[in-house]
Amino acid sequence: MNYLGLIIKNPFRNKTRTSLAIVGIAIGIATIVALGLVTSGLQASTQSTLKAGAAEITVTHTGSNEFGSTSGSINESRATDIQNISGVKETAGILRATANIEGSSGNGLSISGIDDSKLNLMGVDSVNGTIYSNGSTNEIILGKTAAEDLNKSVGDNITLFNKNFKITGIYETGSFIQDAGAFMPLNTLQNLTSNDGKISTIAVKVTENANVTEVSQHIEDTYPNELSTVTAADQAGRINDALGAINTATWAISLLAIVIGGVGVINTMIMSVYERTREIGVLKAVGWRGRRILGMILGESIVLTIMAAIVGTIIGVVGVEVLLSYSATFGTMIKPVFSLDLFLRAFGIAFLVGIIGGIYPAYRASRLAPTEALRYE
Repeated sequence: MNYLGLIIKNPFRNKTRTSLAIVGIAIGIATIVALGLVTSGLQASTQSTLKAGAAEITVTHTGSNEFGSTSGSINESRATDIQNISGVKETAGILRATANIEGSSGNGLSISGIDDSKLNLMGVDSVNGTIYSNGSTNEIILGKTAAEDLNKSVGDNITLFNKNFKITGIYETGSFIQDAGAFMPLNTLQNLTSNDGKISTIAVKVTENANVTEVSQHIEDTYPNELSTVTAADQAGRINDALGAINTATWAISLLAIVIGGVGVINTMIMSVYERTREIGVLKAVGWRGRRILGMILGESIVLTIMAAIVGTIIGVVGVEVLLSYSATFGTMIKPVFSLDLFLRAFGIAFLVGIIGGIYPAYRASRLAPTEALRYE
């Protein structure tokens, strides 16, 4: 058996202890990988969401969230009024509602009512099929994600609000929120939800040279205590803050994994050194130097943690895929992003754990005196 062969083989002499050590470290690595995949997926999804809509400002009723309420709370005339404010190029009144789908056990379909000529403000630039017309009362377009989840295609029918609608087109904006929903004519949704003359939000497109922040503030100043605004930049800032908190948590877990994994490796390698004291004495007696013994024990520690990294990475990837595949809500919102940086981080942490956990047992083994080691029972 050559030197490298000894390093690879020795950690697996006591299979039970080694397995427990690998599992302990793998759990930490799996958590790091899983959180990294989800965080990267969220970042990609939110960036697509912010880029999807052509509107730079979203106007809501004061007191509602930035996506607006799911019922009419703003007079539809306000969309026209805001169009007259300096710096505003175009506006679109939007009514939001959630409808249960006949024959489906899901959480319902998010529907937005908007005039067909204003769909570009929601990021709907192209449709597979055709766009509904404002005069229609039974036409609807579905987002790509919603169509896949409901197994629907162009020309199919869907029952909403106890009424049959024909799917005239399938759209894709890149926004996980928009693509999991549907659009229909504004007046149709108003009639179905008894919100005549009411809308939930107003999408605002500013002129080319206008300052978005100033226009946003002007709208709030014009309609104090009635309307609130949020810009795309504000949304990006809030999302980045939330993702930053998740990244901080990921690094905290990484640190915890290093500490816990390091303790586990120290315990495993110290026990291995105790059990092989006579063997180490023989090796030193036949001419092995201390640094060669140190390298062997340290190498065994690293082999153990790299194995744990492989197992943990597999568990993390499979766990995220399974979780998202069985979650109708998060499965449509988050698509895990596989990056080399994430896997390098996981294996780097495992390597660091191997060094930290193995350095003391390796040093102790290298300092054993041959005569005392050979007498060890």
